[in-house]
Amino acid sequence: MEAIQLHDTGAGVSDVQQKLIDLGFLGPKQATGTFDEATAEAVAAFCREEGLPELREVNDKIWAALLDATFTLGDRTLYLHMPYFHGNDVKQLQSALNALGFACGEDGIFGAYTESALRKFQLNMGLPSDGIAGAFTYRAINNLHHSWEGKPGPQATKHVGFARAADVLETNAVCLFGTDDFTRSVADRMSNLSLATNPSSKIVSADNLLVLPGDDMTLVHIVTSKQDASGSVPFVEFENESTLGLRLQSALGVAREQHPHRVSVCLPGSQWEDAGPDRSAQHYAITLLDALCAALAADCQ
Repeated sequence: MEAIQLHDTGAGVSDVQQKLIDLGFLGPKQATGTFDEATAEAVAAFCREEGLPELREVNDKIWAALLDATFTLGDRTLYLHMPYFHGNDVKQLQSALNALGFACGEDGIFGAYTESALRKFQLNMGLPSDGIAGAFTYRAINNLHHSWEGKPGPQATKHVGFARAADVLETNAVCLFGTDDFTRSVADRMSNLSLATNPSSKIVSADNLLVLPGDDMTLVHIVTSKQDASGSVPFVEFENESTLGLRLQSALGVAREQHPHRVSVCLPGSQWEDAGPDRSAQHYAITLLDALCAALAADCQ
């Protein structure tokens, strides 16, 4: 493009001024349609903030930087593309994913790391895991805005411990179940831990459930492979234990809008480190129950 300079007029100048207004470098009343001294100073200030050579005109590079800076989340569909998408909307997407427990950095570039985090978020929300940030993904992110806006990431959910979660155990009806011997063992151990902490616990395994699950009960399906989970059910990967509670919290929020209320939690396998089956099942039971209590406690706040 031909550089836009002092005293130029026209639609290009109006576009530049509007973007400078959106970014706070010009006041609304300074959109005159003429590239005047105020606009030149605003461009120079923008360049300083962006680390660009300080110019008082708009060339290709500065125009591209203005475009990047004024994109907001949802303005365009984002996906892995060469050259990579970059801009403020990518930064906002990364910020949301980071705060929700899906670490991807915050460089404003939609690369492979960001796509991987987005796919995991989509699985967590029961969405098609296509790595494309489109309308349904933006809707899910916006519905969770209270969980990520203004919060740093990656953000771990605080462990609450079973004793301090006694009231959580008593006020949330959850049915835990597995579909093989190992995952049923994990579910039973979680149930036993819950009942040992609070005999009135409503977090129980399917084997310990004395009546059919009610409409208000959340079903937590413990699996060791994605193939064992239902396609449209929010899917939470166990990996990265520090953010497991945070990811469970968002998945449970989606599950409550569906019927039946159901989430799948995928363990990394039937063995934890070098431990045998019983010790592995106990480790997963303790960690998963702690994360579940943290997620439920956060919902009550």
